Amino acid sequence: MNIKPNLFQKFIHRFLMMRWVSAFLAVNLHRMDAVMLKLSHGRHTVTEIVGLPIIQITTIGAKSGEPRTMPLVSLFDGEKIALIGSNFGRQHNPGWYYNLKANPQCTVQVNGREQKFIARQTEGEEREKYWQMAVSYYKGYDLYKVRAAHRQIPVMILEPVK
Repeated sequence: MNIKPNLFQKFIHRFLMMRWVSAFLAVNLHRMDAVMLKLSHGRHTVTEIVGLPIIQITTIGAKSGEPRTMPLVSLFDGEKIALIGSNFGRQHNPGWYYNLKANPQCTVQVNGREQKFIARQTEGEEREKYWQMAVSYYKGYDLYKVRAAHRQIPVMILEPVK
């Protein structure tokens, strides 16, 4: 279930959107979240302090074929999970995006529970729906879109394996 950030968290978002802060977070936030997830037995992250929901996703590396686990901001839509490949507005799409394109099956851990999903990239109206949902949680996505104007930021949907 998605709970939107409160006013204080939205205030913090303005700081997080600054270019130098985004650059630092792009390199370090997933590491900080991974440590907090380990310490809290998969229940808490640093990112949740600012009101953004996090999952731990395990993909298969596109080149290596090895499992890769990473905490990611996610948006829940019923059984579906949306992932925004903003990569903090950096030049390239994030590695997890290429992993999911090459190997769409993945495992997601939320609140200590694991489930298998299949990923697919959205297009058109569906992409716009999830993009607007993401921006309603974190305005920084619009700024990342400007910074990454040379590419369309991918929006991936994870659907549970039945």
